[in-house]
Amino acid sequence: MRTRKGIAIALAGASAWALPGMASAQTMTSEQSLPAATDDTAPEGEVVVLGSRIPRVSGDGPAPVTTITAEDILRNGYQSVPDVLRAITQNGGETQSQQSASGADFTPGAQQVDLRGLGPNHTLVLVNGRRIADFPLPFNGNSNFTDISNIPVGLIERVEILSGSASAIYGSDAISGVVNFQLKSKPDGTRIDYRYGTTEHGGGSSHRLSVTTGWETGGFHGVLGIEALDQKPLWAYDRKIQDSTQDDPTGPLARRTFLRADEYLYYIDPGKATCDRLSGLNGGSTYYAMRPGRDTIDGDGYFCGSDTSIGYGTIQSKRRSISAYGSMGYTLNDQAELFLDFQASYSKLSLFRDVLDWYYVAPDGNEEGTFFNPNHLSPDQTYSGLQLDNWTRQFTPEEMGGLNAGMTRNRSTTFNVTPGIKGRFADNKWGYEFSVNHAEYQSRVSFPQVVIDKANAFFLGPQVGVDPETGYAEFDADPTRLYTPLTPGEYRSITANSIYRPKSWVTNVATTVNTTELFRLPGGAAGFAFTAEAGSQGYNLRPDPLALTQYYVGLVDSDGRGKRSHWGTGGELRLPVLSFVELDLAGRYDHYSFAGNGFGKFTYNLGAVVRPTSTLVLRSAYGTGFRAPDLNYVFRGPGNTHPSATDYYLCRTDPDQPEEISDCDYADEGIVSHRSGNRNLKPETSKSLNAGVMWQPRRWFDMSVDYFRVAMKNQVLDMSIDNLLRDEADCRIGQTAAGSPVDGNSPTCLDALARVERYSGGALDGQLQGVYINPINVAEETTDGIDVAAHIRVPTAQAGNFSLRVNYTYVFNHTIRQYPGDPKISKLDYDSDYDIPRDKGTASLTWDLERFSTTLTGQRLGKLPNYDQDAYIKASYLFNLSAQYSFTDRLRLSGTINNLFDQDPIKDPTYGAYPYYDISWFDSVGRSFYAQLTYKMGGAKL
Repeated sequence: MRTRKGIAIALAGASAWALPGMASAQTMTSEQSLPAATDDTAPEGEVVVLGSRIPRVSGDGPAPVTTITAEDILRNGYQSVPDVLRAITQNGGETQSQQSASGADFTPGAQQVDLRGLGPNHTLVLVNGRRIADFPLPFNGNSNFTDISNIPVGLIERVEILSGSASAIYGSDAISGVVNFQLKSKPDGTRIDYRYGTTEHGGGSSHRLSVTTGWETGGFHGVLGIEALDQKPLWAYDRKIQDSTQDDPTGPLARRTFLRADEYLYYIDPGKATCDRLSGLNGGSTYYAMRPGRDTIDGDGYFCGSDTSIGYGTIQSKRRSISAYGSMGYTLNDQAELFLDFQASYSKLSLFRDVLDWYYVAPDGNEEGTFFNPNHLSPDQTYSGLQLDNWTRQFTPEEMGGLNAGMTRNRSTTFNVTPGIKGRFADNKWGYEFSVNHAEYQSRVSFPQVVIDKANAFFLGPQVGVDPETGYAEFDADPTRLYTPLTPGEYRSITANSIYRPKSWVTNVATTVNTTELFRLPGGAAGFAFTAEAGSQGYNLRPDPLALTQYYVGLVDSDGRGKRSHWGTGGELRLPVLSFVELDLAGRYDHYSFAGNGFGKFTYNLGAVVRPTSTLVLRSAYGTGFRAPDLNYVFRGPGNTHPSATDYYLCRTDPDQPEEISDCDYADEGIVSHRSGNRNLKPETSKSLNAGVMWQPRRWFDMSVDYFRVAMKNQVLDMSIDNLLRDEADCRIGQTAAGSPVDGNSPTCLDALARVERYSGGALDGQLQGVYINPINVAEETTDGIDVAAHIRVPTAQAGNFSLRVNYTYVFNHTIRQYPGDPKISKLDYDSDYDIPRDKGTASLTWDLERFSTTLTGQRLGKLPNYDQDAYIKASYLFNLSAQYSFTDRLRLSGTINNLFDQDPIKDPTYGAYPYYDISWFDSVGRSFYAQLTYKMGGAKL
């Protein structure tokens, strides 16, 4: 611990003061061009940049493009692709962290990007300008998205981010923007990078090795790269702020490791002696615990629990991966070149979500856990006197044989291969490219599960009948079975690994021709590009067949498989109508076919760039976008979730219920939601506007301010369960709650009545059991705000060069209307049920000497809603410090301290859910240290 703090102090001191001798030896360097991170200028020479297929000077287009180079990634201390994108101020949406329960349940190990907070499925992600396969499991069980966690950060040349709808260039999915990862493609000797990382408070150490090499011989040239990563897990019990329920700011309550209750969940006291016999479990932390107000007379309710068993999850997953990349070409002649790009990766990821638990699941799928147990429960032990029992059991590491037995594992393989030909024709005035791209993503995901029948038999024995009064199953269940520790062998006998083998793929054949000299206009030569493509895309969840049935506790999953084909064609014009005015026009038509249906969609972009002076640029772009119906939303098979809902029908018709619905006994009841796909979905659509100004009054200073607005319609959501149950009540009763008549034979009523399922017969006769829902085009969402970027460079004769970069995004409005007739909700309000900031900012200060440089990077995250949604938590700040020293032109040592001041997540006194802070935006890793050694053989100097 002391050594690591010493390293931090030493590195901070070196960065703050450097060495006087180095400063005196430093000679003044020439002024640098504007930074890539603002993308408003670039070195002279025309290239194809993100947002257009016409070669142009980088950064001079009508829509803002942010670029982050490999050097920026190193200087700012970003250790992974998710780190890079979290720092992008336009990336303002809530995504899943490595601690996310929904991520562990649905998409273990995957991470997303969410430009403008419109959802990960509305950001188009490209690698080398081409599509890659989606993560093969859907986000939150709903929509497909692109996983960015497997992109090798050490092989990246630059990251480009285009803001706004760009379907007129790229087709489907480019609604909120486009992110392109450009991997290294130019031969430049051989480079070896080794990086080691560790954390001040222990756990989470990592090793990363990257090697790139390139060659040119005869007509051949190529670049090859490989990256290997070994990331150790970081466990929650290694961090004091989340290693115990005592950390709960709303009140420390032990976890209920062993719990016995009646049908109303009033606790049945096990007795202190029973818990004492279990005290060796959970690392010796199990004890006779209490929760107030949980016995049958509102006194203290007792159980056997643990404070520290909450800390068994992973904050950072264990990951071992290897990625390879190649870009090769062969020059046929002056006007033609064959090329082949490929990327492949293999990763093994392990995470721990939580220990498994067991409760009784009835044969009909009812999961309330209640059963009739007259031989071991007296009437006076229960609130109702009906001798109804309810057992809940969490399994401990000792019973499991170690936490390793409870890990969720994901073994993934991805590859992307693109052969093609490119070149020039017509006296080199025209360029062309023809390529075939195929990408796949395959996984083998293993989820530990408790098997219903085996666990029921183990704990309860055989069912001996049915209670005629209540309809509950009767067992002769001795509570000693509940309070007896299992051996690892017994644990294995009632559990199993549920294996999924999902796969996704995309194939695309594309051709592009372009020219920068189509014809002459007063402002110069017009540019033109034409593209045509055709391809297909598909996925297959390939779940464990048993997971589709009532086999595992708490799980009835859905299957899904399907594919679609598409073709598209589009064109662009760049028109320099005057020497200081340029117009950009783009249009594209796409056609999709799937599940016997099809649709066509035309999208367009209109842009203008005006340069009234040599220091001022005005730019604006208006574009439309669309997203083809999500494959999983279309082809999702039937599956179950377990939400809570209000039975409005019984609340309104039962004479014993109060008039206030929120006080009704049937409010917030657990039900089964049966979900399936919808093959009649329409595309989601969008319109976006960008308008801004770039100003560079001096070579050492530039800035830009850009307004953005994105408006979506026909957004796909699952049907509202609450609205469905309100309709069902109105239709059954024949009038609304306000007294307006309702036709029970209307299409709305017939649909609602068919979708709501109620118990027939038995103790629960007539009560709500479940609903059947599917996705529909229904929501509309709009966001607008400004992006600000500035860069100041200060060269000195003796003290080196200084550079300050600032990027800031402020959102004026972000509203959503989920269903027709609903009011618009501001997603920025603290009581909106959304969790996004109004503003984000990043600033970096760099000091460059001849052989030494250091960068201090700060990130600001605006205020967020607190857990109770009645106020905001304050804005947060995070700082990274990096330094590089070049021993020679070929050997460099880099060091980074992330979270320089060891900041904990922002405290929220209302956050009563584990880990007691907002995991979408924060973590408890704390101060981290990284050291990187770089060695270069041949090529340009470091």
